[in-house]
Amino acid sequence: MLMAMPGTSAILAAKDVEGIMEKVRVGLIGLGFGAEFIPIYQAHPKAEVTAICQRSQAKLDEIGNRFGVEARYTDFRDVLTDPNVDFVHINSPIPDHAPQSIAALKAGKHVMCTVPMATTLEEAKEIVGLVRETGLKYMMAETVVYSREYLFIKELYNKGELGRIQYLQASHPQDMEGWPDYWKNMVPMHYATHVVSPLMALVDGMADYVSCFGSGAVNDEIARRSGSAFAVESCHIKIKDSDVAAHVWRFLWDTARQYRESIDVYGSKKSFEWELMTGEQPVLHTAKRPEPEIAERVEVPDYARLLPNEIQKFTRAIVDEDHLSFIQGGGHGGSHPHMVNEMVNALLENRDPFPNVEQSANWTAVGICAHQSALKGGEIVKVPDFGKR
Repeated sequence: MLMAMPGTSAILAAKDVEGIMEKVRVGLIGLGFGAEFIPIYQAHPKAEVTAICQRSQAKLDEIGNRFGVEARYTDFRDVLTDPNVDFVHINSPIPDHAPQSIAALKAGKHVMCTVPMATTLEEAKEIVGLVRETGLKYMMAETVVYSREYLFIKELYNKGELGRIQYLQASHPQDMEGWPDYWKNMVPMHYATHVVSPLMALVDGMADYVSCFGSGAVNDEIARRSGSAFAVESCHIKIKDSDVAAHVWRFLWDTARQYRESIDVYGSKKSFEWELMTGEQPVLHTAKRPEPEIAERVEVPDYARLLPNEIQKFTRAIVDEDHLSFIQGGGHGGSHPHMVNEMVNALLENRDPFPNVEQSANWTAVGICAHQSALKGGEIVKVPDFGKR
């Protein structure tokens, strides 16, 4: 079996008799949240799961037996040397995202990695550099830009129904009690891509600079472990080459609020506002109507029709309904099969996935720069220019 070398495609094996690539082979790293994707890949007509990786042998065998995957590894580095793996889908804890992505790219594997891309600007820059150097593909698996709510807003915008975008805002309050212990080392804005990404993606923009304020205070343990005393971080974003500004805010601890990943979009013709409480419907505001008729509740449709028939059911199906990601995240808006389909097709078509590596780096860097700004009392911090998008 031929091994992929940097600068070449890693997909060399799954071809038909005419040499046209038929399928891509994925190795999944991290099987907590990550196990959710196995049946989607297995049902996708152009993908197959050839390896799985989990530190716990017992959990590894449980998942492997459940889904019939034979190649099982407890060390992610073994996945990177497996010739039957074309790309890795990384779902490991946040501190491992950048190191594992970097190692995979150096090993000649394409990468799809859950958010965020990195927790330092240096890591993000290294990933961007490796993708350019090797010609490999990188996709940050940002759920929100494939959620049915975002797809609905984007459709309204593309049809011209929103008119001119005037302002954008998003919030992601979440209480991390009961989550893995490493979350106590995190600061709110280092996990901000769920609110940054949809705003930048909607207007096809890149963040230019930010100003962020910290507010309130967390308990002593969180402050000591994270190095930040802020309970809430609130950030304004200047979008490059645009007259539109955006505002996002985050918290992880010691602030009362039901979980929410919201997107609010204000246009000249119509505006979309996320529901305040789980179980409600969002609100669409239409300009120039009589005041009592401006606001109306709307039902967001499912977008399974955009997917191959074989994986359409996964916009509504969740394998592990007890996982905190799904209890609090509401199934991530049906995004999982859309992300799988995008990465698979990008590799087969030899094109950049959405988001590509530069977009992923920019969206991630906003949060990193925002926290730097908060530590400086709201001082403006420039977001690095990662180049093309």
